[in-house]
Amino acid sequence: MTRAMYEYTKIVLQKVSFSSDLFCKEVAKALTSLLPYEVEELVIWLKEFTKNKPELSVCLKLIE
Repeated sequence: MTRAMYEYTKIVLQKVSFSSDLFCKEVAKALTSLLPYEVEELVIWLKEFTKNKPELSVCLKLIE
């Protein structure tokens, strides 16, 4: 079940990536709802996903 939540979170983040505000809100929500090892995987995914999207990289401050 939790693996499905991680995958769902990635889908939601991809869909709201048009808005940095929404993206940051969803990242914050994900950090509170996912399990610790899923958060670690999400951090790796976020760094890769935002590599070419500087407007979204501002949200990486939430994971530090």
